[in-house]
Order: sequence, then C-alpha cells, then structure tokens
Amino acid sequence: MIGTIVAAIGLFAATNIDDIVVLTVLFLASARGALPGWKVVAGQYLGFIALVAISSLAAAGLTIVPDEWVGLLGLVPLAIGVYGLIRTLRRRGDDDGDDESSISAGGLLGVAGITIANGADNISLYTPVFRTNPVPDTIVTIIVFLVLVAVWCLVARFVGTSKAVTEALEKIEHWLVPAVFIGLGLYILIESGVIVRLIEVLS
Repeated sequence: MIGTIVAAIGLFAATNIDDIVVLTVLFLASARGALPGWKVVAGQYLGFIALVAISSLAAAGLTIVPDEWVGLLGLVPLAIGVYGLIRTLRRRGDDDGDDESSISAGGLLGVAGITIANGADNISLYTPVFRTNPVPDTIVTIIVFLVLVAVWCLVARFVGTSKAVTEALEKIEHWLVPAVFIGLGLYILIESGVIVRLIEVLS
C-alpha cells in the first residue's frame, strides 16, 4: 500500500509540474475578479477526472481519441488565450477603471478544457499503469491523484492570490494570462506533432 501511494505521488508530480503554472495563472485571474476560485478548483477536478476516465478506458482497450490526434486539444487553451488577447487589445486605452482580467477561461468548462489539453500527455503514462496495476492499486492511485489535485490547487491559489505576486504582476496581468494560454496551446500543438500530421493529410 505504501509503495503504491509513493509511486502515485511520484507519477502525479512528474506529470503535473507544468499544471502548477497554469493553475497559478488561473488563480491570478481569479484574484483580479475575472473567475470565481471555486470554478478553478471544480474545473480542475472535472478535467482531471476526465483524464483519469480516458486513461482507464484506454487501459481496458478502448480508444476514444487516436493518440496521433490528441494534440488537437491544444486548440482549447490557444483559443481561450487568443480571445483574452483580443479583449485586452480592444480595451487598450480605455480609462473606465475596469480592472477585470482579460480572460475568464470560459468558466468552469473552460478550466476543465485547459486541464484536459494540458494533461493530454498524462494519458500515455497513466494508461500503462492502470493496465498493469491490480484493481485495488489502481483505485488507491486514483484516490491519491484526487487528493493531490487539491494540494496543487492550494499551492497555486497561495501563489496566485498572494498580495506580493498580484502587485508585482498588476501592470502585465492583462497580457500575461492570454500569453500563457497561447504559449501552452502552441506548445501542445507543436510538441504533439499534430500540425505536421495535418499538413500531411491536407497535402
């Protein structure tokens, strides 16, 4: 049991280090009044549960999305980032005192979509673990994952809502949030090789 818990902690940390950055940005937007904190947490859980469910189905031999096209999920954070950037550009020069963040991440479902897109590569690691582990070990692993999601949210909230952080980023927050999501979307699309596959299909 202890070995399973330790392995689950290591697997979660290894596959979700980058998620801390995304969560911190979301909580930064929350601190600026654009997105309720509970939606960040609920969306994170919803997206992560979807990742676990997909991995479990894949472990059982059912493929929902072919591996070579999983990278298309990068379009989710890319679209949200572009939308936020457009809002920022439209508001540039306005002096109406509107301090709302340039992005709301599409609400709860938007956060879930970002979580799934950012964790698409997790599926390739979770699937063989779920396939080879005994059912009790898999259940323990999933429980540990769900507990650690809460820990991740707490850490990101502490950083993202810290007065020092929000004050330091106050002048660039409207640009930072969209930039992070655009960068994340492009990274997923490029790293997954899906752009090359699309070009090959279209040609």
